[in-house]
Amino acid sequence: MNIHEYQAKQLLAQYGASVPPGGVAATPDEAKAAAEKLFATGHKRVVVKSQIHAGGRGKGTFKSGFQGGVKVCSSTTEAFANAKAMLGQTLVTKQTGPDGRVVSKVLVEAASSIKKEFYLAVLLDRASSRPIVMASTEGGMDIEEVAAKTPEKIVKQTIDPAVGMMPYQARKLAAALGLKGDLIAAGAKLILGVYKTWWECDASLVEINPLCVVEAADGKETLMALDGKIGLDDNALYRHKNIQEMRDLAEEAPLEIEASKFNLNYIKLDGSIACLVNGAGLAMATMDIIQHFGGMPANFLDVGGGASKEQVTAAFKIILQDPNVKGILVNIFGGIMDCNVIATGIVAAVKETGLKLPLVVRLEGNNVVAGKKTLAESGLTLITGDTMADAAQKVVKAVAA
Repeated sequence: MNIHEYQAKQLLAQYGASVPPGGVAATPDEAKAAAEKLFATGHKRVVVKSQIHAGGRGKGTFKSGFQGGVKVCSSTTEAFANAKAMLGQTLVTKQTGPDGRVVSKVLVEAASSIKKEFYLAVLLDRASSRPIVMASTEGGMDIEEVAAKTPEKIVKQTIDPAVGMMPYQARKLAAALGLKGDLIAAGAKLILGVYKTWWECDASLVEINPLCVVEAADGKETLMALDGKIGLDDNALYRHKNIQEMRDLAEEAPLEIEASKFNLNYIKLDGSIACLVNGAGLAMATMDIIQHFGGMPANFLDVGGGASKEQVTAAFKIILQDPNVKGILVNIFGGIMDCNVIATGIVAAVKETGLKLPLVVRLEGNNVVAGKKTLAESGLTLITGDTMADAAQKVVKAVAA
């Protein structure tokens, strides 16, 4: 699950990372009031930031013609006007696609006098199966681009999850960023706070870009997270009711919301061949082999290792809500999964939905003989595949016919 920047900053502040003061607003009047509070406490400028689950907001364009989803303001009048131009409007960025996202909230926070920009992130390193903290002097840039062109500018610390991140590791990263004097201690404190946020919230990613050295009102330099992105592990959300409440359904695709109600992992794509598969790895391989034989997958859909008849039926209904779907490939390898349960679910789903599209089914593994018998005796018009390649070729051919 993803959350908004303002929500990420609330969590970061809770665990000791410094963030700019500010408040969230859903109306221009609320934005003006938030700006008034900041000006009243001595801040010279404020920033009004559109809140959507996408990057590139500052360089984005609203469909209304208004330019930029991040604006620096020198007065409450400016803050009101910019919030009015953003709220309720559709912002298009390099990450939203042409449809864009509707802005329903803005973050109004104190503008900072930036001296240096850095990058900081905590994520799980799959190679070592341990948390890793990454930092770079190239803040404000696409970290993938930095990794590709100048990988030496990225420094990493692998963390032992049994003991957590140690203060010396945070100081080592702060020093690697070129921080000096008091900023070493400030940097270490912030880095430890970011790691604690990742650990305590069961996050999959905590990213600060940019992490900045800023000049405070007294002229001293300090470190602050000027932007924040947090992705949460859906499997651990049951442990965090406060974070569950941060979910913004307006930022999610309707079919993905429907799928989550049945514990199905569904992501809509742009192709015409729908996939219903058990296991994320097999789902990825299925999409690859469809493309290999000239087709395009319409979705990623993982029903998991122990899907029920009801889940299979729900999966079919979700698939069929996509008007681009011209054929369906069911690819099941039964380990824990009982192939006959899947077969029973397929029969029930086809009958309930009145499916008219080409359906190709490939079953292998646990109780496969019973599963194939159920399909054979169902009286349904479907195509069976002996192997994954065979099934993929058949569904591509059926859709093209």
